[in-house]
Amino acid sequence: MNTTPLSAPSAPVTDARAFKTFAEFYPFYLTEHSNLTCRRLHFAGSSLSLLCLLALVLTRNPWWLLVGLLCGYGFAWIGHFVFEKNKPASFKRPLYSFMGDWVMYKDIWTGKVKL
Repeated sequence: MNTTPLSAPSAPVTDARAFKTFAEFYPFYLTEHSNLTCRRLHFAGSSLSLLCLLALVLTRNPWWLLVGLLCGYGFAWIGHFVFEKNKPASFKRPLYSFMGDWVMYKDIWTGKVKL
């Protein structure tokens, strides 16, 4: 006879700092981007950032780095604060969040994440 009490299902993790690996973090990251407009703004900001990176390489003008950062984070933060109504994970897990941006960008291009 099993006398072990049944445990309640574990609640989803909502603190970005709780994840030990990026593989654990990424599904949480996607839940933080469930709003279509937020994802579209992330995609636009990431695309513009890549264009700014290209402009930086071609012109060697360091201002393109600043413009690229403003595009990437500006579009994303508008998506979070205005449409998703949450705080960007970059405030708590900047590296995992940055990685998540680019994995989601790739997943959008490959059709794994809808745009």
